[in-house]
Amino acid sequence: MKRIVVYGVTGSGKSTLAARLGEHLGIPYHSIDDLTWRPGWVPLPEPEQRELIRELLAGDAWVIDAGYAIWIDLVLERADLIVGLDMPRRISWARLLRRSISNIVHRTPICNGNYETWRLAFLDRESLLYFHIGSFRRKQARMRHWHASPGFPETVLLRSPAELERWVDGLR
Repeated sequence: MKRIVVYGVTGSGKSTLAARLGEHLGIPYHSIDDLTWRPGWVPLPEPEQRELIRELLAGDAWVIDAGYAIWIDLVLERADLIVGLDMPRRISWARLLRRSISNIVHRTPICNGNYETWRLAFLDRESLLYFHIGSFRRKQARMRHWHASPGFPETVLLRSPAELERWVDGLR
């Protein structure tokens, strides 16, 4: 396991787990949001994202915390392991809501100095909370398909925080 993607819905704990895996396994961790978002919430254009991700994935060892649809094909070609965070919606939703409120209240910079705001979090149709609602079933189905199909990299599905902790403990 030297090329790992942690996949799941927004708020499922991808970044936290990916950073832990990188540290635990001594593999470089790359925050995809930091790579693909510029200041002012400007996304890196899709062709540039694909090229950046292609270069990152060319390395022998990496842990990433996402698989955006516009370049997931590149990840699936190179990953040794997919860790799917297939948590119940109530868990990922609660984590996302708690994180967003904390980031707003404490003015925590995220993704290259960007900040969440009350308007962005709760009123904007592009908010992570709305995105979570719209993408949950699709991402869940994708993870389960990868897990069930032999044509994809090995896929581990973790369905609860306790299961996640047991799996990480088993890596020791």
